[in-house]
Amino acid sequence: MSKLKTVKDMWGFMVERKKFWMFPLLLILTLLGLLIVFTQGSALAPFIYTIF
Repeated sequence: MSKLKTVKDMWGFMVERKKFWMFPLLLILTLLGLLIVFTQGSALAPFIYTIF
């Protein structure tokens, strides 16, 4: 439940302070993090880590 509260708080901050430029940045960082987590045990891992 706390993860959803964090997302809700972050969205509330962006709306209240008009910081909508943060949304694409957070989305890209989240997607890159998920890519690393989900490909960690696969055969694609060495190719993913060479990108970074």
